[in-house]
Amino acid sequence: MELSNLDYGIIIVFFLATLIIGLVVAKKSGKNTSEYFLSGRNMPWWLLGFSMVATTFSTDTPNLVTDLVRQDGVAGNWVWWAFLLTGLLTVFIYARLWRKSNVNTDMEFYEIRYSGKPARFLRVFRSFYLGFLFNILAMSGVTLAAIKIGQVMLGISAWETVGYAASVTLLFSAVGGFKGVVYSDFLLFFVAMAGAIGAAYYCVNLPQIGGLENLIQHPNVQDKLALVPEKNDTNAIITLLAIPLAVQWWSSWYPGSEPGGGGYIAQRMLAAKNENHAIGATFFFNIMHYALRPWPWIIVALCSLIIFPELSNLADAFPGITDDKLGHDLAYPAMLTFLPSGLLGLVVASMVAAYMSTISTHLNWGASYLVNDIYKEVIDKNASEKKLVAVGRICTVILMLASTSIAMVLTNAVQLFKYILMFGAGTGLIFILRWFWWRINAWSEISAMFASGLISIIISIPVINSVMFSGEEAIFPGWFEFPFVVLVSSLVWLSVTFLTKPDNEQKLFDFYKHIQPGGRGWNKIVNLAQEKNISIVSDTGKWMVPKGILAMILGCLLVYCILFTTGMFIYGKTSTAFIMMGVALILGFLLFKVWRQIGKKLLV
Repeated sequence: MELSNLDYGIIIVFFLATLIIGLVVAKKSGKNTSEYFLSGRNMPWWLLGFSMVATTFSTDTPNLVTDLVRQDGVAGNWVWWAFLLTGLLTVFIYARLWRKSNVNTDMEFYEIRYSGKPARFLRVFRSFYLGFLFNILAMSGVTLAAIKIGQVMLGISAWETVGYAASVTLLFSAVGGFKGVVYSDFLLFFVAMAGAIGAAYYCVNLPQIGGLENLIQHPNVQDKLALVPEKNDTNAIITLLAIPLAVQWWSSWYPGSEPGGGGYIAQRMLAAKNENHAIGATFFFNIMHYALRPWPWIIVALCSLIIFPELSNLADAFPGITDDKLGHDLAYPAMLTFLPSGLLGLVVASMVAAYMSTISTHLNWGASYLVNDIYKEVIDKNASEKKLVAVGRICTVILMLASTSIAMVLTNAVQLFKYILMFGAGTGLIFILRWFWWRINAWSEISAMFASGLISIIISIPVINSVMFSGEEAIFPGWFEFPFVVLVSSLVWLSVTFLTKPDNEQKLFDFYKHIQPGGRGWNKIVNLAQEKNISIVSDTGKWMVPKGILAMILGCLLVYCILFTTGMFIYGKTSTAFIMMGVALILGFLLFKVWRQIGKKLLV
C-alpha cells in the first residue's frame, strides 16, 4: 500500500503541530520538576479529561479490541469493560483523596501513609517496579501494535517503524514535559477520534460488506454480536463476565485502571487545579473511554470477520508478515489498507497520534517515579531542580530504548494484556483499603506484590499449569487460574498484615489529620487520639463514602446503559435503544441528585 502526496501532507502537518507544541512549552516545562511532571498543578478538568482519553487510545487498544471481538465476540470486551467499576470508584471516592494528599507522585504516598524503613523500601522498589519494569512492558505492547501497523499498512520493517515513531515521540516528550504531553493530547484526541470514526464508516461501506445492515446480518458476524455471553455458554459467562465483574476489577492492578487510583491517572488528578477539577476530569474520561469510544473499533473488527475470516486469510493477504507477529489483532491494520487517499493519511496520522499520546504519557509518568522517588530520594538528595529535569529527560530516553527492544520479541496484544493482569492479581484490594483501614502497613503491600508475581510465574510453568488448570485431569477448572492467584495473594498479605507490627501512632495520626479518610476502619486511631487529647478530626458531617459508593453504582449503570444504547442503534434495534436511552436519562438524574447530596460540584 502506498501513501499519496495528500496522505504524506496530512501526516507531516500533524507531526509538525505536535513538535511545535513540545517546543513552545519546553522553556516553562524545564523550569522545575513540578512543571515538568505536573504542569504546576494548575490544569483544568476538561484538558486533563481529554488527556486521559487520548492517552488510553493507544495503538494497541484497537488491535486488542479486534483480537477480542474476533475470538470471543463483542462480549469479549468485558475483560476490560469491567474496569469501569474501578474508574468510577476513583471518580467518586479516591479523586478527592489523591488531590488532598498533594504529593508529587503516587509513590510519595507511601511515606505519608506508612512508617519506617519498610515504607522507604516500598516507595523506592515500587517506583522501579512500576516506573521501569511494568512501564516498559505496557509501552512495548503499544510499540508492538505500531510495528504491526507499519508492516501491514506501509510495508516497512519493525526497526523502521520504531525509528520513525519513537524518535519524534521521544523528542517532544523529553523537551515538553507533562505540559507538552497534555497540550498535545488535546490535539491527538480529535485526530485519533476522527481517524477511528472515518475508518469505521468507510470499512462498513466497502463493496464486500455492503453497509451496516448487511454487516449485522452476515453469518460470519451474527454469532459475535451479543453484548453479553450467551446463556448456554457457561465457560464464556464465567471467564468473560463473572470473573471480570466479580473479581478482576478490584483485585488486579492495570495501567490506567488501578483500584483506588494511581499511575498516570493519579498524575493527572495531582496536576488538577483542585479536588473538583480532579473529579470532573476522571468522570469525563470514564464516560468517553467506556461508553462511546470502543464502537468504531468494534465495527472494524466485525468487518474483518467477513474479509479476513481466518488467520490464514491474513497470512495470504500479507505474506511479508513474520510468523511471530501473525495474530487476530493484525486484522485491524489489515482493514485500514482499504482506505482511500486522504482518509488513509488521516487514519495513519490518527494511529500515530494514538501511539504518541500513550507513549509520551508513559515516558513522563515513568520518569517522574525514577526522578522523584529514586534519584532524588536515594542517589542525590541535594540535586537542583535543573539537574532533576535533566535526569528526567535521560530517564525518558532509557525507557523508550528499553520498551522498543522488548516489543521486538512480543507476539500479540492479548498476550501482554493477560500477562499484566495476572502479574498484578491480588494487589488491588490493598490499594482500595489502605486509605480506609489503619491496620494495613507497608509489609502488606510488599508481601502482596511479591506473592502475586511469584505465584503468577510458578503457575505459568507449563508442567505446573497443566497439572493445576489445563491438563485433562487438572486439579482446578481452567477459568480458576486468575481467581487462584487473587485468593493465594490475598491470604498471604492478610496474614502478613496481622503478623507484623502496625505503623506508629504519630504516622497514623498525621495521615488521618491530613487526608480525613473517615470510616469505621479508623475508629481505633480516632479514639486513641481523643484519649491523648490530640485533635485529628476536622471534617464535619456524615462520612461520604457510602454516598460515593451509591454514586459509583449509579454511574456504572449509566455508562453501561450508554454503551448498550449505542450498540442497539448500531444493530438497528431502535426501540430497545430508545428504551435504554430513557433508562440512562433516569440514571443520570439520580446520579446528579446523589452527587448534590455529597456536596460536590463536578465543574468549578
